[in-house]
Amino acid sequence: FSPLNRNFPSALAQFSPARSSTSVAVYPSIALSVSLSFVIRCRKLLATMAANFWTSSHYKQLMDPEEVDVVQPIDRQRGITLEDFKLIKMQMSNYITRLAQHVKVRQRVVATAITYMRRVYASKSLTEYDPRLVAPACLYLSAKAEESTVQARLLVFYIKKMYPDDMRYRFEIKDILEMEMKVLEALNYYLVVFHPYRSLTQFLQDAGMIDLMQFTWGIVNDTYKTDLILLHPPHLIALACIHIASVLKEKDSIAWFEELRVDMNVVKNISMEILDFYDSMRTNIDERI
Repeated sequence: FSPLNRNFPSALAQFSPARSSTSVAVYPSIALSVSLSFVIRCRKLLATMAANFWTSSHYKQLMDPEEVDVVQPIDRQRGITLEDFKLIKMQMSNYITRLAQHVKVRQRVVATAITYMRRVYASKSLTEYDPRLVAPACLYLSAKAEESTVQARLLVFYIKKMYPDDMRYRFEIKDILEMEMKVLEALNYYLVVFHPYRSLTQFLQDAGMIDLMQFTWGIVNDTYKTDLILLHPPHLIALACIHIASVLKEKDSIAWFEELRVDMNVVKNISMEILDFYDSMRTNIDERI
């Protein structure tokens, strides 16, 4: 899945947030009979998706954009701009993903590792925490946290294989282990991460849109190239991805979203953040061409 080559203008209008926070203002009333059991099921589903999250350390660590978009003073002195900072984090996300493919771990492990990395750089500098080493250390720690242990020696082996001619990637096992401890300290030992994937699957099943699974899964994967997981509850990210997919694939999801009784302004705002990311990537590609 790659929306970068798609033409969005006709669809973009449907993502503009409404002024009112009520779902009725976002979606005009339609003559549709919805059974009470359907309404109850939708609301129970939404409650289930968020139940554990609201009491988790993940919820307590959600940030505002201005807390995430911070270039540390020591990095600024080296000439690193905010755009550089965002690009480096995206490249690190790709680095983690490629390394994870070599050691064959689940997508959840990858997503957790990227979340750890982004949390670390919300408070630590690129200068003091070498991205080339932080990335594998986060993957190593994530594999443990997600009960899918990877040996440090395998990470060292595949890093050298991925970058055979770059001496900056010549790490030893002890380097991974030492950085793992620094990452743990930077995270304040909070390792719990909730992801949109489970919510996505259950939402699509409930909405009868299981045929959108691959498409929306790809969108969720792409959100980890941004800081969305640090900013929004994961079930809302899942809903935003479904919203994008349903519009682009011309699926009628209006009644289903209405009965969830979520704040569609929030869902649409997250949708716009995702589309803005795709647009910026497409712009960068066009400029390079």
